[in-house]
Amino acid sequence: MPRTTLGLGLGSLVLVALASSALARLPLDARTVTVQLLAINDFHGNLEPPDGANGLINRVPAGGAEYLATHLANAVAEQPNSIIVAAGDVIGASPLVSSLFHDEPTVAAMNAMHLAVTSVGNHEFDKGQPELLRLARGGCHPVDGCQAGATFPGARFEYLSANVVRTGTKAPLFRATAVRRVGGVKIGFIGETLQDTPRIVSPAGTRGLTFLDEATMANAQARALARQGVHAIVLLIHEGGRQSADDAAADPNGCADFKGAIVPIVQRLTPEIRVVISGHTHRFYNCEIAGHVVTSAASYGRMITRVSLDIDSATDRVVHAKALNEVVTRDVAKDPEQTRLLARYEPLAKSAGDRSVGTISADIVRDANAAGESPLGDVIADAQLAATRGPEAGGAVVAFMNGGGIRADLAARRAGQAAAPSELTYRDLFAVQPFGNVVTVITLTGDQIKQVLEQQFDNPRPGERSMLQVSNGFTYEYRNTGPAGQHVDASSIVIQGRRLEPSDRVRVAAPDFVIDSGLYPALRAGAERKAGVIDIDALVAYVKTHSPLVPGPQDRIRRLD
Repeated sequence: MPRTTLGLGLGSLVLVALASSALARLPLDARTVTVQLLAINDFHGNLEPPDGANGLINRVPAGGAEYLATHLANAVAEQPNSIIVAAGDVIGASPLVSSLFHDEPTVAAMNAMHLAVTSVGNHEFDKGQPELLRLARGGCHPVDGCQAGATFPGARFEYLSANVVRTGTKAPLFRATAVRRVGGVKIGFIGETLQDTPRIVSPAGTRGLTFLDEATMANAQARALARQGVHAIVLLIHEGGRQSADDAAADPNGCADFKGAIVPIVQRLTPEIRVVISGHTHRFYNCEIAGHVVTSAASYGRMITRVSLDIDSATDRVVHAKALNEVVTRDVAKDPEQTRLLARYEPLAKSAGDRSVGTISADIVRDANAAGESPLGDVIADAQLAATRGPEAGGAVVAFMNGGGIRADLAARRAGQAAAPSELTYRDLFAVQPFGNVVTVITLTGDQIKQVLEQQFDNPRPGERSMLQVSNGFTYEYRNTGPAGQHVDASSIVIQGRRLEPSDRVRVAAPDFVIDSGLYPALRAGAERKAGVIDIDALVAYVKTHSPLVPGPQDRIRRLD
């Protein structure tokens, strides 16, 4: 018996050796497997086709879950060795049809599209880690219960968070990596979000979590994957950059004058990480940076990125990688499963969303002028001032609004509508302000207001400002190229026709997120805090009393250089 067993073992070893020798003699093409990654980022619950500029790519109507699912299915049909991945912000800051149901419809939509793996993004933390874990693992909402009539099953895709750990134990919130076998070869995925997430999310959303350096953690996880024999490695990271041109004029597959926070991260990555699927900036690009393919597919499901990986099946190493950004056009058949999902949730949201709140006379956009002031930013700041001006509401005399919290334009006309004024619905306004922040009033000195304005230029991202939108009656001038702490001309700061003095005490309104986030530290020092209305309620009330609504004047902030 021992002899027979030994004989079989030796025979097996001989066969393995012969097979390995034969494989080594094969030409590279014969042992190369082509795998297709299909990537999205910053979907933000846009199940319905987004409106206005948010629904265009280079003036082509794009997006909508029914069309996105069809484009993905068609791409898989063309290349069966495919896997669908995402780079964060799948949920959060979502339109009404998803947000009203705590983004459960979007998770269901991603399940139906066969999303396999995604990194967390900053907006995954909008409602805090317990809610994110519920969406990932399933279960009914702790307050609203089972809204669709059954227990929510949770995500069938996997969240990754290599650089997000619990502050006390240092244990990862989700797994750092995932390995998937596609076409017979192994691919390792590392998932991360930007280290600055706590700066741009409400403190309650990231409480108890620590966000670590992106490149350091990605390289550590790449080494760990390599020790497991995984050498085809992809980084899914919710951080990004931008081309020099606006998206309306830029090449979806270009990388012209590329800059942004993703660049120094990629430059520090190990060569083992061949592909970087990025996001966060909502821009499209297709770059080669320090030997890495770096891509982003804009936002709101308007594009997909096809990444083709040629992988040596003998070594599981990437021998060639290329990417292509593709517009999710609306000239394909609607995916029936997504249609059924929308049919389940849309009627539930319709009564709230279709409620008329006023009219609009012209498009009001969030795009800012050279000084950083936008027509829609003016309107929202005015709305928040109006909601907090009365003594019982807080007695505010100026309001600040963060530009990043303005998520969509207000469009004056849609197909089939008559001439202006056009109707504005609650759904329209909710798309602009979906976060549910509380407009809060604090007291600041004149010196502290000057500090807030200077802190607009402290953004650690090269070339970016965090300009606050300001309400009517507040004006000032600045130089973008001024020295740190001296960008703003103190003598130019005027409130209601009077120059602001350092010792003045001023009641200032702002969303609680803006006050607490740390983006503008001087706001945190505000005294006599009084919570007011929800931001969307302030905007609805303002539209009702100011219809037809007109664009803001963009004359409150003046740039001198």
